[in-house]
Amino acid sequence: MDQALASPTAAADWQTDFAAARRFMVDGQVRPNAVTDPLLISALREVPREVFVPAALRSRAYADEMVTVAPGRRMLTPMVLARLLQAALPQPGERALVLGAGTGYGAAILARMGAEVVAVEPDPGLADAGRAACAAALSGPRPDIVTADPSRGFPDGAPFALIVIEGAVQTLPEAVPAQLREAGRLVFLREVQEPLSRAVLARRLGGAVSERVLFEAAAPVLPGFAAPRTFTL
Repeated sequence: MDQALASPTAAADWQTDFAAARRFMVDGQVRPNAVTDPLLISALREVPREVFVPAALRSRAYADEMVTVAPGRRMLTPMVLARLLQAALPQPGERALVLGAGTGYGAAILARMGAEVVAVEPDPGLADAGRAACAAALSGPRPDIVTADPSRGFPDGAPFALIVIEGAVQTLPEAVPAQLREAGRLVFLREVQEPLSRAVLARRLGGAVSERVLFEAAAPVLPGFAAPRTFTL
């Protein structure tokens, strides 16, 4: 549709379709998978996921699939992201760190839930897109999206109550869990065999970090979280 020529009625219908798709995403994909946190459900219903995907793919924004946002980079499915965020137990006012933030959707959901969010994205183009998307999607506080290496975490802002890695990791750098505060939570996807990963919840208690496997999912490995290549003769 040529947006410049679209009538006000057609534009309203377009937005209504997205609103209906958003409701179906929550009621048809997220809630049936044991996602019950009322703050999270409310944020998923209110934040327009379509503004976080490339314009040409907005019709797929609410599908139960990963959406490509750049070569080698895809948004997690709504269900997988929702289950990760619920496991992280975000609370209003907590400091949260999102690594591999992409276009910022997960960071925006956390901000809408009342967290104080720093999001780290290594791709400058995706970071710029994330800032623009958050400005369009959020009327309240927005994530601080910085362009940096996510494998280093964000030491200038540590410690964090929760850390979310939005993609799969083959190796978890020690610097990341080290930036959790006491009783802090870290959620991520550990690759088992491409494309299969296991969602993991890690907690810092008494200075030690323990892990618990949550569920299986699929996601591409994020830049900076791939295992070092080994060579054999």
